[in-house]
Amino acid sequence: MEKHSPVHVGTPDPEARTSPIFDRSPEQFMSPDLELEEGCCYFNNVKYALGEYVCAGDDLLRCEDLGVWVREGVCPR
Repeated sequence: MEKHSPVHVGTPDPEARTSPIFDRSPEQFMSPDLELEEGCCYFNNVKYALGEYVCAGDDLLRCEDLGVWVREGVCPR
């Protein structure tokens, strides 16, 4: 099965809808102040499915449950 390269999305635009971005700590997801989506993530007003990867600058992000981006490492060059 062919693996697709992550989409390069640039940096978050403060005027656009972008889901929260976290490091690997699951307890960060439980903040009562967060307004989380379920089933998708957004980056600069673009909707991504759970499990999709994007490159935001040098960060490789994965869309996870609760509609949050989690840093998975560094983007491939």
